[in-house]
Amino acid sequence: MSINILLVEDDIDLAATVVDYFEVESISCDHAANGVHGLALVEAHDYQVILLDINLPEMDGFTLCQKIRDSSNDTPILMLTARDTLVDKVAGFDAGTDDYLVKPFEIEELLIRVVALSKRRSGQVSKLSVGKLVLQLKERVAFFDGRELKLTPITFKLLEKLMRESAKPVSRAVLMHAVWGEEQPDSNSLKVHIHHLRKQLEKVQADLSIETEPGFGFTLREKAAL
Repeated sequence: MSINILLVEDDIDLAATVVDYFEVESISCDHAANGVHGLALVEAHDYQVILLDINLPEMDGFTLCQKIRDSSNDTPILMLTARDTLVDKVAGFDAGTDDYLVKPFEIEELLIRVVALSKRRSGQVSKLSVGKLVLQLKERVAFFDGRELKLTPITFKLLEKLMRESAKPVSRAVLMHAVWGEEQPDSNSLKVHIHHLRKQLEKVQADLSIETEPGFGFTLREKAAL
């Protein structure tokens, strides 16, 4: 089990217990004791799961969660808190959390939830952004520097997948599964829609390109400055 997570918790004893337990389970766990430090770690590292307390010094968990989501980060978030009212839970989900665990909790249950969350991305993100390219997931529209791209449902799905993996090569198989699922057309369909997506990026003069990775797939990355 190779999982990298972040725990933002000001209760040092609880944090030490969680970090030590996860280490035994071969889970790497960074720790921050306040919200500001937690945000700095999120901005500097890629985590598979983020664990947030609500009552944090310097920046509370709701605010930190909202800032993470506003940055288009789709890492799953689990809130750990003594607040167990419906109002608090709704506030947590409104801020962008994916799951909620009330203190005191069994650490074995925390492990189960962390492992489950690590296998997916959050559905709480409302937009993705790469440079000036913004994809609004709920409205299903995309803009570059305020100029709208004309996307079909298929090219929207392609762009979403490429943006989620920005600067990383995405295989043809992964792209086709993201768009068509199990019932896939011939591979030529992917080429056609990639061509259309490239044309749309050119029309809005985006400083991004979809580069072909020979024998593998495609990568969305920002163009090098001249």
